[in-house]
Amino acid sequence: MQLSDSAVSAFQNFIWDFYAREGRQFAWRHAQDPYRIMVSEIMLQQTQTYRVETKYEQFLAAFPDCESLAQATLRDVLSVWTGLGYNRRGMALYNCAKKIMDEFGGNLPNNPEILVTFPGIGKATAASICAFAFNRPTVFIETNIRAVFIHTFFPGQTEVHDKQLLPLIEQTLDVSNAREWYYALMDYGVYLKKSVPNPSRKSKHHTKQSRFEGSDRQIRGAIIRELTRYPGMTYQEIVKATEKEPERVERILTELCDEKLVQLVGNVFSI
Repeated sequence: MQLSDSAVSAFQNFIWDFYAREGRQFAWRHAQDPYRIMVSEIMLQQTQTYRVETKYEQFLAAFPDCESLAQATLRDVLSVWTGLGYNRRGMALYNCAKKIMDEFGGNLPNNPEILVTFPGIGKATAASICAFAFNRPTVFIETNIRAVFIHTFFPGQTEVHDKQLLPLIEQTLDVSNAREWYYALMDYGVYLKKSVPNPSRKSKHHTKQSRFEGSDRQIRGAIIRELTRYPGMTYQEIVKATEKEPERVERILTELCDEKLVQLVGNVFSI
């Protein structure tokens, strides 16, 4: 789909007008330090903003810059991260900080092709970091942006593929202020999800998140939480602390060790 100049202009004016009236305020939107923006972008992966707000401030209080994060231990990092979920992201952020200090002199690269080689950073996150940290006019899609473009340009359609949306995102991008433009798009997407049936459900990529209660994700989080409280625990102690089925705990501990979130020395598990 190729939009006319007038259609692009009308869409941009509509989004900017909405943002002027309804734009949300978050601490990371006022950050100038690229490190702080990287922290927020990795925290916001698969996690709602209201859950990130408090943890973001706590994390930066503990690790105010890339150097302090890189010099910490993984246990220190996960002790602060715990409760946010998806602890692999916390480990990835920690490893990103070490890579930045070791290979880039403490400076976050502003090139998405470089960032995509970092732990836990895919193409969309690499592009979003460059947009928000460096105001680069990169092209990316996330759930709220997806909702905006499906609702606006594909009314009545289902199974809409991101390949159909990305050219429109590129055509309508305000290259003079990519950072604020993407904030505006995401805020309008949040508004749409509250005011109309979620447009993202019409995406070919839409998946319903599985139930958390009783899931492996819950057990993984409980294990990490216990191991941040104690320097080491045996398998029997972890089973008792989590109050979960021994065979599930054993399997998940094996997975956590394979992912290097947890290590086993003798019969003691630790972070």
